[in-house]
Amino acid sequence: MIVKRIVANIASPNPEQTIAFYRDLLGLDLVMDLGWIATLAGPAPNATQINIASEGGSGAAVPDLSIEVDDVDAIYARATAMGLKVYYPLTDEPWGIRRFFVTDPAGKLINISAHMG
Repeated sequence: MIVKRIVANIASPNPEQTIAFYRDLLGLDLVMDLGWIATLAGPAPNATQINIASEGGSGAAVPDLSIEVDDVDAIYARATAMGLKVYYPLTDEPWGIRRFFVTDPAGKLINISAHMG
């Protein structure tokens, strides 16, 4: 047996607003919309992963989602331009990632990161 994909499912009282958040902040495309469920995707396939954590690292809360991007500084600039509240500041972590946290319109804590170097 091979696990081919793990997809985070986010319950949202306002799906349109949550779709817009991920589309506008991360540049994801709406690839499926059945009315009751929508799927957003990026252009490149990624490895299947799941994180199990007792804390979020450096004393941060465990985020609901961790999203790796190629340019975290650009996404951080976009987040601040959108007026999003940053819950964990843009930080270079000792384990080699640069990251920040925001929440989506459904209240999910999102860790947006990039590997350094």
